[in-house]
Parts: sequence; structure tokens; C-alpha cells
Amino acid sequence: TGVTCCPSRTGFMTGLSTARFYKYPSAYGFGNHITITELLKKSGYRTGHFGKWHIGPKNKTSNGTYGIDVIDNGKGGDISLYGRDAGLVDAAIKFIKKNANGDKPFYVNIWGHSTHSPVKPHPNFVKPFSNLVVKRSDFSKTMQTKFNKCESVGGNITAAMKQYVADVNAMDKNIARLLKTIDDLGIRDNTLFVFTSDQGPGKINDGKRKNKNKNKQKQKQKQKQVRVAEAHPQNMVGYAGTYRGGKHDQYEGGVRVPFIMRWPGHIKAGVTDTQNIISGMDWLPTLCSIAGIKDIPKKLDCEDVSDIWFGKIRPRTKTLYWKTHSNDPSMRDGKWKLHFKTKRIKGKKIKGKKISYVELYDLSVDPSESNNVADKHPKLVKRLSAKLSAWVNELPKKYFDNRDRNRKK
Repeated sequence: TGVTCCPSRTGFMTGLSTARFYKYPSAYGFGNHITITELLKKSGYRTGHFGKWHIGPKNKTSNGTYGIDVIDNGKGGDISLYGRDAGLVDAAIKFIKKNANGDKPFYVNIWGHSTHSPVKPHPNFVKPFSNLVVKRSDFSKTMQTKFNKCESVGGNITAAMKQYVADVNAMDKNIARLLKTIDDLGIRDNTLFVFTSDQGPGKINDGKRKNKNKNKQKQKQKQKQVRVAEAHPQNMVGYAGTYRGGKHDQYEGGVRVPFIMRWPGHIKAGVTDTQNIISGMDWLPTLCSIAGIKDIPKKLDCEDVSDIWFGKIRPRTKTLYWKTHSNDPSMRDGKWKLHFKTKRIKGKKIKGKKISYVELYDLSVDPSESNNVADKHPKLVKRLSAKLSAWVNELPKKYFDNRDRNRKK
């Protein structure tokens, strides 16, 4: 749904693109838009949310927000045994045990921090990978850029990879704890368990930030402080395979993520679906369909894909669009991926001027989006561009800026 935390979570919770919100949901929430948790709550579910939030003001977050009975960021827990998500998984397990055999069904969000920056796992998780050695030739061309960046900020790619896979290993152990809890409680057969990611792997951050302070000495000091605060940026070596980009990018490396389900007797085990196209936004209507909830919003950016979850192969009925308050828009229609791009030209009189251009990729033969074929398909570009432009025209013309509150009109 999105290529950073809030846009992705907005899609899961509302079935809407974050680009439709005049005020960024991370700070201002969803307004009058109903959420999946509210719909399930009204239908008799006990609801819980454990871990990262990023979908509204923290100072207004309490049990009951968005129809969620229990909200817990899960601080604490034994990180030496279960990593940085130990506390939130502990809290989720407690909630599941309390509601497993009650008179109401339950729904749980478990939004962990692995493998979000900064990656600094407990040494216990690094030890099993002491013999790991990274062979650069095993990785795609796009990954070489990330390796180069790692080294440019003082990192060692083998050491960085040990840290990263250790963080993944800690996440695996927490998922195992959740699955075991469900099995031990005897609710395996009537519990749908889903593992997915909000977006592709994060980038390596060099620790620098834009600073408009004209005093160079203060600017250097600020950058030094930022570097200290953002420890271990070189450990962000998550791998998107052949796919281009990652977090912050609307290329496939940013939007194509794992989606793994377990529901014995309903979802066939051991099947890998490489044909269907689904989105995080589909979460709301799909779960409502499964739960028998009929009264859902009419205007959504998504579709019910429960039939796909249960094994059907079919074309997607709704085009997928991506945009945040600041990103250029992109779309996917069948096998075609179209990006609107703006390029800043550095020069004399045209410095800072934005020049628009288009990228078109056939994902059926070019999933790495390395061969722009826009010039070869002018009619297709015209048709898809019209669709993307029409969608953009539905969005707010201008987005709320916090700085506007301090400006005289």
C-alpha cells in the first residue's frame, strides 16, 4: 500500500491510500474514516494492537482508539532470549491466552520493529552466524549499491549482514512463539494467521540530514548529533533480490513484499501463488467478507480478495495506485507498471525547475524495472497516464503542512 510506515498501515486499517488524507495520518489519524478494527469490534470481536503505532497522535492513543480494546507498545520483555520485539509479543500472547476460549472471537495486530533501523540485535542472536561470510557476487546489481553505501559510512558488509540476519532470526523466534501459543491453546484450526511486511527493505542511511542553518559550525555539530542518534545505519542490508529499490521507492523492491497465511482446512498449505496481485489495502474488505460483515464503506481503493486467499487465480479488478503526500504517483495495471517522475534540472535559469517524464515497465519480463519501454508503447502510455492522472485529480490539491499554522495568511 505504501513504501514507508504510515502509508502502509493506513492501507491495512482503512482500505484507502494515504494520499487521500489531507492531513498525514501518522500525526492526525484517520478522521471520520472507519477502520477494520472498528468494523470487527462492532461485529463482536475482541481487538488488540501490540507494537508500533504510527497511525495517529501518540498523546491521544489509549484503549478504545479505532475500536481497539487493548493497545500496548510492548516495552520490556527478555531481549536476550527473544530480541527487541520480546515485550510486544509477550503482550500479544497474554491477550490471545485471555481471549482464546472466550465467548467472542478476537483480532490482533502485532506490528514489530524488526528489521527497522537501527539494527542492533542482542549478541545472543549474532553468535549463530559467526562463520557467515558475504560473497558479493551472490547478490544482484542493485544490492551492490547498498554494499558500497555500507562501506562508505564505515561499515563492513559481512559484519553488517551478521547483524541483519540476527535481527531476522529474533523475529523468527517471536513468530514461532505466537504460532506455538495458538497451537497449544487448541485454536489452530479456526485461527487465520498472516505474516507480511509494510514495505521492502530499508536503505542504508549516511546519517546526514538537510539543515537550513547557515552557520556551518552549527550545521556540522547538528550532523554529528544525528550520526550519534542514528547508530548502526550500515546494518540496513535487507535484500530485495532482483527487484529494484526498497523502502521509500515505488519500484517493486519497495512495494512487493511477502504475504504468508496459515489457516488449516481453508487455505491450502505449501502453495506459492506467483500470479495473483493483491494489496495491503485489500485487508479490510477481505477480512469483512470472511467474518460476514456486510456494512463496509462503499468508496475504497481496494477489493475483496478472499477468493484468491482460498486458491482462485484471477485478474485483479481494481488498478493499484501509489502516492504519498510528497512522492510522485505510480500505478500497476495487469503486467504494466507506470511511474510519473519529476526531475530537478540543475542549471542557470532553470535551476530547481521540475520536468515531467514517464517510466513504463512490463513486469512479466522485466520485474527488476530496468528497461523503460515507454517510447515503444505510446498508445499504452497515453491510456495509462490518463488513468493515473484521473486518480491524482481525485486527491487533495494541497496537503496540510504543520508549518502553515505559524504563518500569517
